[in-house]
Amino acid sequence: MNYIPLYRKYRPQKLEEVVGQEHIKKALKSAIELNKISHAYLFTGPRGTGKTSTARIFAKSLNCKEGPTISPCGVCENCVDITNSTPMDVIEIDAASNRKVEDAQNILEKVMYAPVNSRYKIYIIDEVHMLSTTAFNALLKTLEEPPKNVIFILATTEVHKVLDTIKSRCQRFDFKRITTEDIVRHLRYISEKEKINITDEALYTIAKNSAGGMRDSIALLDQLSILDGKDAINTDDINNLLGRLSFDTLKDLSDAIINSVPQNALETLENIYNSGNEPVQILSNLMDYLKNLLIVKTSKKEIALELTQSNDEQISILSKQAELVETHQIIFLIDKCSEYIKELKLTNNPRLWLEVAIIDLSNLTENTKLVELQNRISRLEGGNFEPVKVAAYKTAPSPVSKPEILKEHAKPDILKEKKTDEHAKSKDSKVDTIQKEEEKASVDEVKNTEEYAPMPKSKSTDGDISVLWGQLLSLIQSTPARALLKQWANPIKISPDETVIAMKNEMFMKQVQSGSKHQAIVDAVDNMFAQKGSNLIIRLPQAGDEDVKQPKTVVPAPVPRPKAIEESEQEIAIEEVQELKNEVVKKDDQAKLKDADTIASSMHSDNVNMVLELFDGKVID
Repeated sequence: MNYIPLYRKYRPQKLEEVVGQEHIKKALKSAIELNKISHAYLFTGPRGTGKTSTARIFAKSLNCKEGPTISPCGVCENCVDITNSTPMDVIEIDAASNRKVEDAQNILEKVMYAPVNSRYKIYIIDEVHMLSTTAFNALLKTLEEPPKNVIFILATTEVHKVLDTIKSRCQRFDFKRITTEDIVRHLRYISEKEKINITDEALYTIAKNSAGGMRDSIALLDQLSILDGKDAINTDDINNLLGRLSFDTLKDLSDAIINSVPQNALETLENIYNSGNEPVQILSNLMDYLKNLLIVKTSKKEIALELTQSNDEQISILSKQAELVETHQIIFLIDKCSEYIKELKLTNNPRLWLEVAIIDLSNLTENTKLVELQNRISRLEGGNFEPVKVAAYKTAPSPVSKPEILKEHAKPDILKEKKTDEHAKSKDSKVDTIQKEEEKASVDEVKNTEEYAPMPKSKSTDGDISVLWGQLLSLIQSTPARALLKQWANPIKISPDETVIAMKNEMFMKQVQSGSKHQAIVDAVDNMFAQKGSNLIIRLPQAGDEDVKQPKTVVPAPVPRPKAIEESEQEIAIEEVQELKNEVVKKDDQAKLKDADTIASSMHSDNVNMVLELFDGKVID
């Protein structure tokens, strides 16, 4: 006898033998018992879930000599013909190869004939979504009002491609993916019948690989049965047969990636590639492993065992790995694997892109460490904070980007239009010198600094206001703003809730009430109290305000700076203040001119004055 594949040999012949789909079996049994047989059915669901088998069983139940019955005898002529796929009155049509309108018309011509030796004439149209639109339209009227004793059973894996007018004329039954437990139970039954020596772990691997399809699982078991020998078939045999990577191999590769050791990752990759594994398969297996790692990190052990279908030992290994990596890092790695898989499918040099992918993944884990990113942000902001040590990773910290020091020096808001080219070049040269020295000092300091948690501790508000004032001035990054406050400002109140500063000159008050100088002060208050959006009030002196003398001390003490930098900063600050003083004199002259313009404007109409004000212009006779 010719060998019969297992998926055909163990095809269900009764509704009770269909694995899973309890809701569908119950509905069809009730329809038969109540004699409520519809003229058209639509079976939809993933491949290998029992759609065509159920359609045949249903046809056998309706046409059995003892039927309609939920338990066909299986020995009568009709039952035997359906089992052997040679029935006269049950016509199976493959819509993929009979999709034209002529094929549909051929069906309609034969529909009018009565059944030969059965109770019903049943048309089973498989992959019905492959029919053309004209073929669908040709079947519409017949599906709605078919002749007596004619039943249509349509089966499809892509129900969204079926016309709504067709679906509305059928009773729809959705087949679900078969659970892993049900598949394993059925595979164990077949293995015992066929005397296949295979481990339970291997059966679980088969079930996971079939994506909920029973036919795929039985076909893979049939393929593995030829390996049956003294030793039981295990997971390694399945991986070798399918070209899949073993758990231990994926564990070694992921360890190198998580610990950011590209050299070890490339060595492991070389062994995997030389074993004959395809690049796309390697990254697909790695992505599946990372998915299991993500489940273990975010779920309880009981749930992880069920979702990953791993054993206790593998779950323990995954749990230890999950402690070394953060959730967002795993998601990032999975996303990158997906991108590189797409690239591998399009490139002509998959080996190159596979190595690039592994190197990239090995570095991305370190670069996305949350603590390191926060430390970088804190260093760039230049805030003073109480360092808190955290557990260091095995890998060295990533290099710190050079902070942009004295950014405000390069673009001072005040007197920007009044500087001459020669004066601007001189000042820019000094600022560049300061910036280079600051960057060098900052990098040297970072080299000697361990990894710290980024959040600064709140500064205490107790003590003399002069101490707080000195501390606030030391945190202001803008040199012009700091020089202006030192000479023309008087602190009234400094607290997390409110900071009040009185300016001794109205023009200077307007300079710090808005713009970059105001923002520099707000940022300094935010940094001082470890908060955001501090309430800053700038006003003129009022009765009852007490003058605060020069700060007694500055906390924290500034880092020692080269003498050349301090002298250059002082020179810039003196120049800024002198120019501000000159501005006061010019403002008085402008005020006089403005009074004259006001008198002149009173001689014009309102429309003329509006245009003059809008465009800052004047009337020329």
